[in-house]
Amino acid sequence: MTSRCVQLVLQYDGARFAGWQRQPDERTVQGVLEDALFRLCRTPVSALGAGRTDAGVHARGQAAGVRVPDKWTPATLRRAMNAVLPDDVWVKQAFEMRDDFHARYDATSRTYCYLVGTDEEADSPFRRNRELAWRRPVDRAALETAATEFKGDHSFRAFAVKGTAPDNDDHHCIVYESALSDRLGGLEFQVRANRFLHHMVRFIVGTMLDIAAGRRDPAVVKALLDSEDNHDASPPAPAHALYLERVEYPPELYLSFT
Repeated sequence: MTSRCVQLVLQYDGARFAGWQRQPDERTVQGVLEDALFRLCRTPVSALGAGRTDAGVHARGQAAGVRVPDKWTPATLRRAMNAVLPDDVWVKQAFEMRDDFHARYDATSRTYCYLVGTDEEADSPFRRNRELAWRRPVDRAALETAATEFKGDHSFRAFAVKGTAPDNDDHHCIVYESALSDRLGGLEFQVRANRFLHHMVRFIVGTMLDIAAGRRDPAVVKALLDSEDNHDASPPAPAHALYLERVEYPPELYLSFT
């Protein structure tokens, strides 16, 4: 049977998921996605994600590569998937890709954002599970100074869970963008890099929040980037305010757009 390679661009609410990766006794995004694909294709179909989001982390632009029978065009597959998926997962877009497309290794960048609520309504039940309600002072100048320090090619060993990368991994990531911006009701931190380590964004945000509250000096960022371990890192920020925004690929990998 002939098949085609399709990239699914996914949005999901991570609150009721134990992360991306399929687990035997847990509800995961990959598990739900592969169950829906089996229902439609009547055969097991693997869904390979661009990255493994942690439990509670949301996505507005996660990418997954699937290989499906040729009868499924990107448009028909998207419609069918959205008809059978649970209401906390949605296929935003679908693209036909080259046969050698790999959702993880072909990605040129990934972008995450973290939402911090600084107004009184951040405690609202409509917001408190989607952003971090922050009730401490915010030194905006110190935050902006700290954010710029992350840009460039650095070892992020101090901003990762120890032991989750191979021993021969140098923990280097290239951060293309690292910026703080205002939004209605609070702040948004956005970071785009070629790759991310386990809990990396949450460790970064945890450090920045300590800087915002005056508990740490902005100079600590450079010291941590030069560190050989994560002993001096601030605790990671909670997962519920983190979003995988988008994943980028070289345009020559796309065969069709919908």
